[in-house]
Amino acid sequence: MRKSLFLGVALTALVLSWPAAAELKFAPGEDARFTWSNFDDLKKVDLKGETLTIFGPWRGEDEALVRTVLAYFTEATGAEINYSSSENYEQQIVIDTQAGSPPNIAILPQPGLIQDLASKGLLTPLDASDAQFVKDNYGAGESWAALGTYKDKDGTEKFFGFPYKADLKSLVWYVPENFEEAGYEVPTTWEDMMKLSDKIVEDGGVPWCIGLGSGGATGWPATDWVEDIMLRTQSPDVYDKWTKNEIPFNDPAVVGAMQIFADIATNDKYVDGGKAAVAATDFRDSPKGLFGIPPKCYMHRQASFISSFFPEGTKLGEDADFFYLPPMAAKPDLGKPVLGGGTFFTITKDSKAARAFIKFIEMPLAHEIWMAQSGLLTPLKSANPEAYANDALKKQGEILVNATTFRFDGSDLMPGKIGAGAFWTGMIDLVGGKPAADVAGDIQKSWDAIK
Repeated sequence: MRKSLFLGVALTALVLSWPAAAELKFAPGEDARFTWSNFDDLKKVDLKGETLTIFGPWRGEDEALVRTVLAYFTEATGAEINYSSSENYEQQIVIDTQAGSPPNIAILPQPGLIQDLASKGLLTPLDASDAQFVKDNYGAGESWAALGTYKDKDGTEKFFGFPYKADLKSLVWYVPENFEEAGYEVPTTWEDMMKLSDKIVEDGGVPWCIGLGSGGATGWPATDWVEDIMLRTQSPDVYDKWTKNEIPFNDPAVVGAMQIFADIATNDKYVDGGKAAVAATDFRDSPKGLFGIPPKCYMHRQASFISSFFPEGTKLGEDADFFYLPPMAAKPDLGKPVLGGGTFFTITKDSKAARAFIKFIEMPLAHEIWMAQSGLLTPLKSANPEAYANDALKKQGEILVNATTFRFDGSDLMPGKIGAGAFWTGMIDLVGGKPAADVAGDIQKSWDAIK
């Protein structure tokens, strides 16, 4: 019955799919922000008569945006593109690949899903040159190339996923006017950020707004905090071992990161409403304190999407702005780590058009078209930053391009019962006053129970 349901969804997605329109959003050659030489090169690739099927996670507005990108490939090469998606996207791609009826290209946002498909021989390796391109041309290129590399059915590591459309989490939001009136400066190191927190308290204010409420997912915002702190206190390989449980959850490195977060979140002077409000406040409501008169808090650490929950009419860069969650001066060897996510183009049914499409995604133009309409961040260094639709996106893109290390949200890399279960609930225990070592020990017991 379950399989029949998914097949029904697939048929619906197929019916709703249509070829990318040849009408182009931006006329070739007419806007200097775009790398039009890419379009000229693409026209040399003859794919007339070829059909390329793409199955992706983007629906609604994002689907409309990706279609504007696909239109350039269609117009230049003559290939017809059929893009489709479904509400049960991740389950459906598993069914389609295992049934032997996959699309040419599958766009996958979950590393665990990519590994599962690769290990079953359901993905086609990309060229070694594609992996090298990422290493050479992406900010934190080695990180992104590693994120696209997985073991095949023989246990051999190969490059399967080409990264495209990144998400950025390592941000701290603030109101420039509040900082200016109080004489505060944006901190560039973690130590300065904590000195600023103390200064705000001395001045009678509250430095942080933190809310962990999210219905059945309550606690997840705190996991992002811990992950960001791990990247600022430990080497990337320690972070990787942690997410794979190659070091236990109650390893001193992890407990230390949890304690740093707890020292902020359980300090009544540090958080709006005191520590009791942290777990009780919905994460969507937590940044509202930034905009109070007087402000109820001065800083809010959250991913780029949180601006969607700011008061209506808020202008980014004016009414609200952000800074990169700074690294620790005491750990200069860790560079500028960034926490986030992203999507990967994989080949699930090889073809000439599929290979050509991967080469298209390596072109700055394939990024710039979406950048100019908002909603896409890219670590591709050759993409023109002036193509971004606004200064806020441009600034976020610069953070990605200048990153020395990039890592996926750690909880997403863990088994579901941990990353979307014990880790979340453990964070609620932590802000409730339970010692970090005890919380970490409980999470490790949960991990041991599913091995």
